[in-house]
Amino acid sequence: MAEQTLPAGECYDYPLLIKKLLGTALLYAADQEIVYRDRFRCSYRDLNRRIHRLAGGLSSLGVKEGDTVAVFDYDSNRFLECFFAIPMMGAVMQMVNWRLSAAQIEYTINHAEARVIIINGDFLPLLAQIRERLTWVEKIVVIVENEVPQECGLTIDAEYESLLAAAADTYNFPDLDENTKATTFYTTGTTGDPKGVHFSHRQLVLHTLSLAIALGSYETIGRFRSNDVYMPLTPMFHVHAWGLPYVATLLGTKQVYPGRYEPEMLLRLIVTEGVTASHCVPTILQMLVTSPAARQVDLSRWKVIIGGAKLSTGLAAAAQELGIVVYTGYGMSETCPVISLSTPKTTMLGRLNDDQLLNLVVKTGLPIPLVEFEVVDLDGTPLPHDGVSVGEVVFRAPWLTKDYFKSPAKTRELWRDGWLHSGDVGHIDADGYLQVTDRIKDVIKTGGEWISSLDLENCISRHPAVLEAAAIGVPDDKWGERPLLIVTLKPDQQSAVDSDGLREFMAEAARQGLIPRYAVPERILLVEQLPKTSVGKLNKRAMRKEFS
Repeated sequence: MAEQTLPAGECYDYPLLIKKLLGTALLYAADQEIVYRDRFRCSYRDLNRRIHRLAGGLSSLGVKEGDTVAVFDYDSNRFLECFFAIPMMGAVMQMVNWRLSAAQIEYTINHAEARVIIINGDFLPLLAQIRERLTWVEKIVVIVENEVPQECGLTIDAEYESLLAAAADTYNFPDLDENTKATTFYTTGTTGDPKGVHFSHRQLVLHTLSLAIALGSYETIGRFRSNDVYMPLTPMFHVHAWGLPYVATLLGTKQVYPGRYEPEMLLRLIVTEGVTASHCVPTILQMLVTSPAARQVDLSRWKVIIGGAKLSTGLAAAAQELGIVVYTGYGMSETCPVISLSTPKTTMLGRLNDDQLLNLVVKTGLPIPLVEFEVVDLDGTPLPHDGVSVGEVVFRAPWLTKDYFKSPAKTRELWRDGWLHSGDVGHIDADGYLQVTDRIKDVIKTGGEWISSLDLENCISRHPAVLEAAAIGVPDDKWGERPLLIVTLKPDQQSAVDSDGLREFMAEAARQGLIPRYAVPERILLVEQLPKTSVGKLNKRAMRKEFS
C-alpha cells in the first residue's frame, strides 16, 4: 500500500482511509471465512488478494482517481470486494438500486457520471433498456453467475472473474486525502428525481468505529463482536448495508452473503453457517418468522437489528417467541445511516420485565457515540426531553452527508442552523431515548389534532390475526383528514376476523387509553398485500393515491 514519503523528523499525518479497516482484519483474522451462498468460500487473506486484483483489473480498463464505478449485484463477496477496492483506488463506488424503475436507474447513473459498470448478468436485460442513453459509461464488466442472456445486444468489455485472474496480486493503493469521496448512491423521495448522497473515507471510517463501539462495547442485549457470524439481509446497495460490512471486516468476523433473498436459502444459511447477527427491514423478518420452516430450526442465537420502517410490538413479540433477539436501529440515507439503537442501558438489565423490554426495543433508541440529536419546534428551538414534547428530529454527527450531489436547493432544505433536518417527528424521554412517531408528511391531521400513523400501526399489530398494517390520512369534509388502516392478515387467519372485528379491537385499545378515542378509524380495509418501495418500506405515497 502506497504511503507518504516523508523527510526524517516529520510525522506521518495519519489519514482515516477505508484501507486501514482492511489492514486490521488481515492482522487479527487472516484465516477467517467469507461465504457466498453455497457457491464460494475464501479467507480474509484471499479477500485481500481479490481486492488488489479487482483494483488492478479496473485500472487496466482505465479507471483512475475520481472516476465513478457503478455496481449492480446481489449481496455477495463480489460486492464486498467493491466496497473496498473501488474507494481504495481513489475512485467512487456507486451502489445502484436495481429495484428502481429503468428511468430512475438511467437518471442516477448519468447524474453520478459513472464511467464503468460492474453488473450481475441477471440485470443485463435491465441495462440493455437504457444503455444507449448512458452518456458517461465507457466500459461494462459482467458478473457471470447464471447463464448470460445472448439477446441483450450489449458490448461487454470484461468478465469479472477473468478480470481478476489477469491482474496482479498486489496493487499500489495510494494514501489519499481522507476527505476524498468514497461512495455514492441515490435516495428516492415522494416527488422529484432521486437525490445523490455521498460519503468520504473519513466519514465511513468514523461511522464504522462508532457503530462498532455501540454494538460491541456495552453490556446489553444483541451485542455484535468478532466471534459472531454476520449475514446482511438489507441490500448492500442500500446505504452500505447500513455500514455493517465495514464493521464486520474491521472485527475480522465471519461473513455470510446470501445473494437473492429466498426464505429457504436464508434459513439454511442461518443454520448451516451458524449465523448470529443480521439486520433487515420488518418485511424480511415478517417473511422469515411466518415461514413454516422457521418453526423447524433453532433461531435462539440469532440477533437482528430492524430498520427502514418501524418495528411493531406484534412483530417483535413474534420474533421473540422463536428466540430471536430483535431491536431497532434508526437512521436515514443521509446519515450513513445508523444514528441510534434501541438496546437497554446496562443499568436497565435485569430490571425490565418482558413487556417493558418489548416496549423498549421498538423505540427509536439511544444515540450511538458521537451522535447528537434533538427534537425542535417550528422555530428550531430544542424541546424538553420529557417523552411528550413532539417536534422535528434533527442530527449532528461527523459522518452526515454534507450535501446532495449537484443539488444546492435540496441541500439548503436538508441543513438548517447547523443541524441535519430529518423530516421525522418524535420526542425524547428523560432517559435519552428517541421515539419517532411519524414522518412529517405522514402525520394524520384531524380536527386540529395530530394522529401518529406509527402508533395506529403498532396498536393493530398486536391483534393475533394481523400480518402487516399501514395507516394513512384520507380527506374528510368535516375533519380535514381521518385515519384509514390498510391491513393484511396472516395466511392461516384469513377467516378469523373481519374489518368490524378489527375496528372493535382498536376501539377497545382507545377505551384502555392506548390510543386517543379520536384516532380510532371509521374504516379498516383488508387487502392481500401492501405496496412497498424498492427497499421494502411501506409505500404510503402509493397508498394515498390509491385509497384516497
